[in-house]
Order: sequence, then C-alpha cells, then structure tokens
Amino acid sequence: MSQQHCSTPEFGPRLSVIPQQIEPLSALEATYKARETEGVLDLYFFRPIGFRLARFFAKMNMSPAGVTLLACLFGIIAGHLFFYRDLRTNVAGMALLVCANALDNADGQLARLTHRESREGRIVDSLADHLVFVSIYIHLTLRYLVAGASPAILLLALAAGISHALQGAAADYYRTTYLYFATNRSRMELDSSSLLRSNFRSLTWHREPWHKFLLALYLNFTRQQEMLSPNLRKLREAGGQLFGGQIPTWLKSRYQSLAGPALKWWGLLMTNTRILILFALLFIGQPVWYFWFELIALNVLLVYLIIRQKDMADSLLEVAVRWRDSV
Repeated sequence: MSQQHCSTPEFGPRLSVIPQQIEPLSALEATYKARETEGVLDLYFFRPIGFRLARFFAKMNMSPAGVTLLACLFGIIAGHLFFYRDLRTNVAGMALLVCANALDNADGQLARLTHRESREGRIVDSLADHLVFVSIYIHLTLRYLVAGASPAILLLALAAGISHALQGAAADYYRTTYLYFATNRSRMELDSSSLLRSNFRSLTWHREPWHKFLLALYLNFTRQQEMLSPNLRKLREAGGQLFGGQIPTWLKSRYQSLAGPALKWWGLLMTNTRILILFALLFIGQPVWYFWFELIALNVLLVYLIIRQKDMADSLLEVAVRWRDSV
C-alpha cells in the first residue's frame, strides 16, 4: 500500500476528512513563524513593532543581518548600563534592551517578508542573542565585584549563564520541532548534528573561515539540543525517514493536541521572561537575584518540561512506528 493511501493509521481513531476553508493570513501574521508559538508579549507588542520596523528596513533595502547587528549593539550597550548602581541609568538600559528585542523580532520578520531566510541568518541571530546576554551577565557581575562582593559571584554568574544557554537551546528545539510537525507555516530546515558535521568538514578554514566558524557554533548548539532532548531527536529523525518531510494530517493533529499545551510553558524559558524579571529586580536594586532565578526557577521548569517532552515524544514515536508497520 502506498503512503498516499494511508493518511490515517489503521490502529487509531479514524479522523473524518472535512474540507476546510483556509483564511488568508494578514500581512503581519505572515511574518510569524506560527501564531501558537508566539508569546502574549510578542503578539501584542514586539511583533507589531517588529513588523513596522521590518517594512521600514525593507524600504531602506537593509539586510536582516544588518538589523541583527543593530539589535546586538543596542543589547550590548544595555548590558553595560546595568553595571551602574543608578536607577535612571538602569532604566535607560532597559529601554535599550526593549529596543534590541524589538529589532531582534524585526530581523526575522524582515527575512520572512523579503524571503531571505537562511541557515546563516539563524546562526548569526542566535550568536547576537548570546552576546547580548553575555554583556548583561558580565556587567552585572562586575557591578557586584566593584561593590566588594565575594569572588564566588563569578561562579554564580557562570552557572547561571550555562543554565541560560541550555534552557534556550531546549526551548528552541521544542518550538522548531512543533513548527515542523504541527504547522504548514514553516519551511525551516531541521538540521541534525550528523548533517552539520558533514557540512562542517566540507568547508576549509583557509577558503571559508567565517562560514566554517558559524557552522562550528551551530554544530555545538545542535549537539546541546540533541543531548537535552534525545527522544525528540528520534521523533524528528523518524518524521524525515517515514514521511519525507510531508507530515500526514493525522500526525499533525495528534502532535498539536499533545505538544501545543506545553508551548506556553516552554515560552517562559525564552527572552521575554528573563527581561521582565531582570527589570523588576533592577527596580528594587537586587539584580543578583536574577542569577538565582536562572539557576533555580528556570532549571526546575526545564527539568519538568523535558520529562513531559520525553513522554510525549515516546508516545508519538510509538504511533509513527506502528503506522509504518501497518503500511
């Protein structure tokens, strides 16, 4: 039996196929990855602002990479302003960080608006995001060291920074996997470490040093994701092998019902939560507690979500394998 005649697994409940009229997307929503993966603050603040900025940059013929670098510059300066024990200076840093986040939204929206999405663009965007928070971590640490804090704060900041990197990697992996399985909106390539390793080896430092450097960073990032989510990695691989990237309707529906409710919790591990907590702690003059928030609250949430993710991925992988055996 060919795959095209097996859109619903024989062992599960048969889904009735009802023709549905697909509503056209608004110009703004067309620049989302998918509405369900966007946080509330993104939907009603950052995405609308980012869309206006993206249209402006498109008229200026500015590249998404240029917008990314501008966002990175704003964010790095914002991190420096958090060094000072002056609330007005800190508020200026908050304003710059909000601008940086709006520009960070705008670069991706510009790429989708002008059909210039690329792997290199995603890597540069991720690198810029990390540099912004490196600036924040370094300047918050220096703020306390200059005030006479114990050198142990270096270890605290380092542990928080590593936690941040792992949390962001896991959340990004969950979101991109959701886009692949549950929506028709994304054509984002699901890179694996094995594919990236092969691509990395095909490049030379002599001829393409910048591309090889970026790919090295991306390879390391992808390895972290696969290490944190091995069951989700197996499910992604099975999706490619069994369906060739054309996910059947029954699996999309099942994935949405199982993975969709957790998206809002994974969203708490993204940038918006961090900047809101950081701003609140800066207002009360206790930004050191941001490090503890990373280490305790967000790591507890990460562990919980990884456990839930494992159960979900195992369940869907079992369904996919049974479908293969029934074909």
